[in-house]
Amino acid sequence: QVQLVESGGGSVQAGGSLRLSCVASGDTYSNYCMGWFRRALGQERKGIATLNTGGSTPYYADSVKGRFTISQDKAENTLYLQMNSLKPDDTAMYYCAAFRTGWDGYCPPNRDNFDRWGQGTQVTVSS
Repeated sequence: QVQLVESGGGSVQAGGSLRLSCVASGDTYSNYCMGWFRRALGQERKGIATLNTGGSTPYYADSVKGRFTISQDKAENTLYLQMNSLKPDDTAMYYCAAFRTGWDGYCPPNRDNFDRWGQGTQVTVSS
């Protein structure tokens, strides 16, 4: 199984950008569905972007589509989330997650499917 460690959170003004990183260690030879989730204060954890390390088209939630980009660097075993045009509504704890999969297609953003989680990194966007 894989272990995940996020970094890159912080405080930024509205309109700014941040890039989150998630370094995977352990079993990095299998196909994994990987995703970014976030939990705002008082809300449930929600999937905002996913991709399959085997190379399928990424998924984006409507709330981040066109502003956030999920990507991977296989050589570095790292998952990224580039966040542009940040809004105060993007303020949340962000989590990297993964589950091993036997296929290379679409990865649904259902949190119950993901069984490996990072510790989270806080993103705060001020107006």
